[in-house]
Amino acid sequence: MGKAKKGIIIVILVALVGGYYFYLSNYNGRNKDNETIVTAVQDVLLRNLDDDYPPTPREVLKYYSDITKCLYNEEYTEDQLEQMADKLLALYDAELAENNPRDQYLIDLKAEVKEFEENGYTIVNYTTSKSTDVEEFTEDGRKCARLYCTYSVKAGANYTSSRQVFILRKETETGRWKILGFELVNPE
Repeated sequence: MGKAKKGIIIVILVALVGGYYFYLSNYNGRNKDNETIVTAVQDVLLRNLDDDYPPTPREVLKYYSDITKCLYNEEYTEDQLEQMADKLLALYDAELAENNPRDQYLIDLKAEVKEFEENGYTIVNYTTSKSTDVEEFTEDGRKCARLYCTYSVKAGANYTSSRQVFILRKETETGRWKILGFELVNPE
């Protein structure tokens, strides 16, 4: 009788473990079917800059670069392109935004993206200055920051780097860091 009890207990335990495994397998399967996959474009567009503005110059540059990667690498609709352009303009200092009226900015951006695509370029990744390498200074009584971003660009089997310096200025009213300007470092 002792061996029979042990056998029954083992069968019951095996059945419980098997049933639990079956439950978990089906449970995870149901969740996977219902998951929504967010594209890189949707991810950058979901950010609400009114409530979730990047807090540091480096974070502003990272968000700017994420949008730039999407513009040059991803597929998107015309409406999404305009939304990404608006996000970029929202990161610009009032002075830079004033020099880039939205309609002309869209025309220029589309032309730049098209040229990039025609040349077969893609942005593989980017690297921003470390937080400790951000140079803060004051100019005309306003707080500014200088930092660098290196974009790794692929064309066919070849890789090149494009290094840019960005100047950001802190808005007096909001305390937000905004891109005042940028340029290539050592352009060829």
